[in-house]
Amino acid sequence: MSNQQSVLSELLRQMPQLRSHLYFKSSLTALSHAMEDRVLAGTDRPLLIASFQQEKFYRQEAHRYRRLGEISDQVYVLAAPDAEFSRVEEYELVPFTNTDALASEWHLIAIGAQSAACLICREKIATPSDTTVLPEIDASRRFEGIWTFDRQVTIAAAHILLDRIQGYRPDLAAKIVQAKQEYLIAVPTIPHDHSASADAFVQRLVTYLQARQYKLLKAYRAIEEKEERERLVNSITGAIRRSLNSADILYVAGQEIGKATGVSRCIIYQYRKDERNTTIAHEYLANSKTTSLIGTAWNLADNPIYKAVVNTHESTSLAEVTITKTWQRTLTKLGITDWLIVPVLHQDRLLGAIELHQYHPDPLPWSDDTITLIEAIATQIGSTLIQAESYTNLEYLNQQLEALDRTRANLVAITGHELRTPLSTIQVCLESLATEPDMSPELRQVMLNTALGDAERMRKLVQDFLTLSQLESGRIQWHPEPLSLEECIDLALSGLNTRRYDRDLPKIIVDLPPNLPFVRADGEWLVEVLTKLLDNACKFTTGKDRIGIEASKIESMLEVTVTDTGRGIAPELLQMVFERFYQAEGSLRRTTGGTGLGLAICRQIVNGWGGEIWAESAGKDCGSRFHFTVPSI
Repeated sequence: MSNQQSVLSELLRQMPQLRSHLYFKSSLTALSHAMEDRVLAGTDRPLLIASFQQEKFYRQEAHRYRRLGEISDQVYVLAAPDAEFSRVEEYELVPFTNTDALASEWHLIAIGAQSAACLICREKIATPSDTTVLPEIDASRRFEGIWTFDRQVTIAAAHILLDRIQGYRPDLAAKIVQAKQEYLIAVPTIPHDHSASADAFVQRLVTYLQARQYKLLKAYRAIEEKEERERLVNSITGAIRRSLNSADILYVAGQEIGKATGVSRCIIYQYRKDERNTTIAHEYLANSKTTSLIGTAWNLADNPIYKAVVNTHESTSLAEVTITKTWQRTLTKLGITDWLIVPVLHQDRLLGAIELHQYHPDPLPWSDDTITLIEAIATQIGSTLIQAESYTNLEYLNQQLEALDRTRANLVAITGHELRTPLSTIQVCLESLATEPDMSPELRQVMLNTALGDAERMRKLVQDFLTLSQLESGRIQWHPEPLSLEECIDLALSGLNTRRYDRDLPKIIVDLPPNLPFVRADGEWLVEVLTKLLDNACKFTTGKDRIGIEASKIESMLEVTVTDTGRGIAPELLQMVFERFYQAEGSLRRTTGGTGLGLAICRQIVNGWGGEIWAESAGKDCGSRFHFTVPSI
């Protein structure tokens, strides 16, 4: 059944003296709740008829009408089919179709022995010519209608709605007849006091409006707090993203968090796996009376709160963990009354932590808003730390690429020079031997010796390339054994003496202390290190200089030193001499031969047995000292 006749129009036709007024939806909501609260607070068993349009309001008010249905058996709710008031036992549900006039109306009638009130309204649809059209906001929807405590008007409206209900639900005919006899015909047993009804209603209305105002203020405060949190997060995010330096990021974040939360202290630090302690470098203090922890070695391994954070990757406070007596003494010593640790994470990787300390005698518990705020900031810090780490790695890779490019250039220059020169010499010698059969035996021998010497030079170059490649790739199989250092030095000197030099060699003096312990190393590689260091010393000395070999015991290692009185090395170049292809005179302008791989090979060998190698020199023409260590027995 669908009725196109408006309840308001029918009431105004029956009672032409009435004048309708304009109401906003928010006003109708307040009036309706006040009328319902008046019924709930009273002692009457009233007749109650409600129709609230076709909207979600039904679901919001269902629980209220169940309570009203427990007060009276004469409660009727007119509802559209989508109201979802199914199987209601406490009151009578009266459905109407979406095309019914009730779909655009709002009615509430309450008639009891001591009071009567009605609210009969229909929505006012704005026309194009209406210049007072308000924004399309739910609270600003407008209704026109009647709101009154007049019992005669209320009874007339109740008659109209009860007749409608009987048309919609014929099965309720007997109950509706009873309602009309009891509430619409019978005279109240107690004289009706309009002022008392109005006063009670106004009290309820004011209470409802105050509650609404409180909820509104609470909502505004929540919005303001949310805006403040967003502003703070954006502020910290902008501040920390202006720098890709980890120290700057942690300092700025710590200061901003401390100011925003009002804690006594805020510290932020980075975490490295299996790290037992960290040094506090970034701290916010609320006042100068609080003891600073800058420079303090902060115990992480035994901190129960921090251990919980590491295990769960979740924010943890002092109240959530069991504190040992040792840590209780630490808390007492520091004066900390409450403690919160928030992890700094990136893709479940723990990068560090934010700690908040309270020193108040009666600290308030950490609020969910505070924890949420710090966690949001921690997320931003985590992302920025990863970016800073990536930037650092990128810089390192760029440096490596630059070094690799220099190495490539040196390799091309050195190999070009070292291979082209001997190849040219060998070619000239062989061509002379092949084209001049009448060459004297003495000259022929010179040609052969020259070709053999340059061939040996090329072989050593290729051998050094292969050796360094094997050492750097880790393919070398070490065979350590007890060795006499003196015998290894003798083997290196023997090899040196068999080499051909175009000048007199300097005097080599071996000065080893008596009862020198054996070393534990691979003999072949130890001799190789000694040979290359001696060969390097010979290149940069003259026959008038001297080369010395010394050794001394230092704890579990034996330190070997090769000293020369030759050209020396500039102090700023001492670390570079062990780089591949490094040559102090440049790859093409040097006065000595070699590839620049000898010292690089020595470093790889010494590192292979767990030793160290370094160089010392006072500067140009002051000689040099090369040291390396080898395990002793």
